[in-house]
Amino acid sequence: MNNDTGKRAITEDKQPTLIVGGTGKTGRRVAERLMKLGLPVRIGSRSGDPAFDWENPHTWEATLQKVRAVYITYNPDLALPGAATAIGAFANLAVNSGVKRLVLLSGRGEEEAQLSEQALRESGADWTILRASWFSQNFSESFLLGSVLSGTVALPVTEVAEPFIDAEDIADAAVAALTQEGHIGQLYELTGPRALTFAEATEEIARESGRAIRYVPISTEQFNSMLAQQDVPQEIMALLTDLFTKVLDGRNSHLTDGVQRALGREPRDFADYARNAAATGVWGGSR
Repeated sequence: MNNDTGKRAITEDKQPTLIVGGTGKTGRRVAERLMKLGLPVRIGSRSGDPAFDWENPHTWEATLQKVRAVYITYNPDLALPGAATAIGAFANLAVNSGVKRLVLLSGRGEEEAQLSEQALRESGADWTILRASWFSQNFSESFLLGSVLSGTVALPVTEVAEPFIDAEDIADAAVAALTQEGHIGQLYELTGPRALTFAEATEEIARESGRAIRYVPISTEQFNSMLAQQDVPQEIMALLTDLFTKVLDGRNSHLTDGVQRALGREPRDFADYARNAAATGVWGGSR
């Protein structure tokens, strides 16, 4: 583990780290990094052994047995009603089970997510919060992948810029918080090194993939109609509409130094993400 920040590693404890959402964009990356360090990992998911399900609190206790630390992600988003209650209950159970170190992935600019952050703080845990901006990987590992492949990315966002964060940086910060001293009680607001509009991000993806991909701003009504045609559940439709019409209103366009504080280096640039993603062939194209 790179320890440029001078924070002492605490990898001698061989109890497993529980990764809640261990098959997700950041969770699987955190798990891979910990295993490369020779540290045991327990994947918290419905298909895990034991199984973990946010909607079934009876599954939580078994996953926390003999665990050293927990990386917490909440599916599908901390902005959903009831998320803060669930996070608080889980954090309290973890502390009562003897697990002190908890690292929470949160959302930047989401008032509802901050309620979950507060619930974590009040649990008595040794906490670290990673408050992340919009993931770069949403274009290659999430619901925007289909739009990219279709050649048209259509969203209800115009000229608002977003400092996209690479999931690799989030995973690096999470592993540092889980395995090193010096991160307890820290809130790291994680952004990339520059802010791009969705049109500019789409242009970079088109250039790196060698494909013709355009960005089209649409109205909220058109966006909701598009989601309905895709049979997106009403709860998720409301969440996405809220994210695009409220959170992406410019409040998150400024850059922060969270990656530098957590890792002692600059964050990855969106151009590097686009280049690396294109090289995997996920977007097809001429490269």
